[in-house]
This record gives sequence, structure tokens and C-alpha cells, in this order.
Amino acid sequence: MLCLRILVICLMVIKGYNGYPATSHKATHGHSIPPVTRFSRPSKENIDSQEIYLKIKSLAPEERQNAWEMSGLFEGDIMENKNVARNGLTDDEFRWPDGIVPVFINEDDFDQEDIAMIKAALKEYHEKTCLRFRAYNEKDSDYVVFQGSEAGCWSSVGRQGKEQVINLQNPGCMKHGTIVHEIMHAVGFYHQQSSFDRDEYVKIIWANIEKGKEHNFEKYDSNTVTDYGVGYDYQSVMHYSSKAFSKNGNMTIVPKKEDEIIGQRNGMSDKDMIKLGAMYNSECKKRDEKNDEEIITEITDSLTWLFD
Repeated sequence: MLCLRILVICLMVIKGYNGYPATSHKATHGHSIPPVTRFSRPSKENIDSQEIYLKIKSLAPEERQNAWEMSGLFEGDIMENKNVARNGLTDDEFRWPDGIVPVFINEDDFDQEDIAMIKAALKEYHEKTCLRFRAYNEKDSDYVVFQGSEAGCWSSVGRQGKEQVINLQNPGCMKHGTIVHEIMHAVGFYHQQSSFDRDEYVKIIWANIEKGKEHNFEKYDSNTVTDYGVGYDYQSVMHYSSKAFSKNGNMTIVPKKEDEIIGQRNGMSDKDMIKLGAMYNSECKKRDEKNDEEIITEITDSLTWLFD
């Protein structure tokens, strides 16, 4: 691995690489431009979406950490792919090959401060996991688009095939923890409290849940999700807040362990990192074992693009 890192650095110096692959189809800012995405919800001009957009936009800054709960989709922020059965953590089909995720940030939707915040969230994954994110190029068939043009904070779960969206309504969803949360969905994680064993750790107060939102508290069976032997995580960035979907301002989720606080949005927990490492262990190993020029270039790309 040391030799690989030295070679990466040498390539960066020799090539003067700018982080974006050389392709013919580019916008004025130098990015390769992906085709129009197919995973989208009705625009904010739609009545329901407009209501969601205005609610999130009107949140005070200190209230925005859980804006995704108001996004009006499955479990609040999950864009379901109608063409794929709802599977999740245990299905290898939804892994990103070699632990590399091509991404495109739509700069028309974000200013430089917003883009820096998105990159900061991606950097957290580089620093704490084996996943690598790099700029989209025209050779990519599967990739993630960061956009802010539609209502809500949302993502699909896992690699969907072809293009998929992480939508970050702007203003409203531009918080570090929110972005980390949506990226966790995109790489393959559902919400923590959906775990098959959650009733051993939290109590759901059904009487406090807003009518029609009860389905957001469904559990998955052990064939769909796994904790990789790590166990339930109160501190997970993927855990609902204690008042998620509350109709009266009272708690809807109560930890059974005293003094535990749920719903933090500062970043990945230790267990989040361990679970991600377990999920992508084989993919990252395959990447490292290849040790070829294309992989080295992709890693160079990701480092240059994120850390410039």
C-alpha cells in the first residue's frame, strides 16, 4: 500500500492532474456532464412538493439537521426504485464495484460554499472508510448526481444502476450531517431503527406518530438488513431523531438504555464506520489487489478532486 501511495503522489505531480477526466462533453466549469437523471420526484412546482419545499426552507438553522424527515418519501428521505425490489444491506448487487463511487455535483444548484460542504462530507468517507469518490466521466454507467433543484433531502439506497440522485434542497438540506446521512443511503444503508432487532433497544410510541406516517417505522427482516455483528447503534448518523414524525411534539422513539441520545447529525459513528468497512471489505480488497494503472488513476482522481 505504501508503494501504491507513493506512485499516486508521483502521478499527481507529473500529470498536474486537475481532478476531472478529459472527455469531450463538458460544461464551462470543466465537468463531464451526465445524461438527464431518471430518479426524481415531482418538482417543487407540484402542490405537495411545493409544501415540502416551503416547510424545509422555513426551518430555522438549528432545526435543519432533521430536514430529511420532512421530505415526504418512504421513511422520509428514501427514493425507491420501482424497477428494483426493496432489498438492502445483505444484497451484493447494490454495492459500488471496487468501492469507487463516481459523482457529479450540479454546480448550477450550489454555490462554492455548498460545494465545499458536499466535498467535506465525501472527505469524511475517504478519511474513515475504504470508499473512494471521484468525479463522473463519460465512461461511467453508474454514478451519483448531487442536485438541489427539487424539494427535500433524499437518496436511493445502494447502487441502483445507471444514474441516481442525492437531492439536497437548497436552502434547507445543506448541513454536514444531513449530507453524510444521504451518502450512507446511496452506498447501501437503511435507517438504524428499521433494524429487525430494534425493539430490543428502543420503544416506538405509536400514539405520538402523525397519522399516515406509521409505515416509516416498519422493520426489515434479517434477510434484508444486517448489522455485521456490530450491534445496534444509538449514535448512528442513520438513526431517526427521538421526535421523528411526531404529531404533538412528544417523543416517538425512546431508547431503552438510559441516557442514550439518538439522532445525532455530526457525522458517522464508530459503528457506522465499522459496518461500512464490513459491507465494502471485499470490494476494497479487489480494488487494492488489482493494483493497475486505471485503479491508481481513479484514486489519484479522487484525491485531487476532493482535496484541491
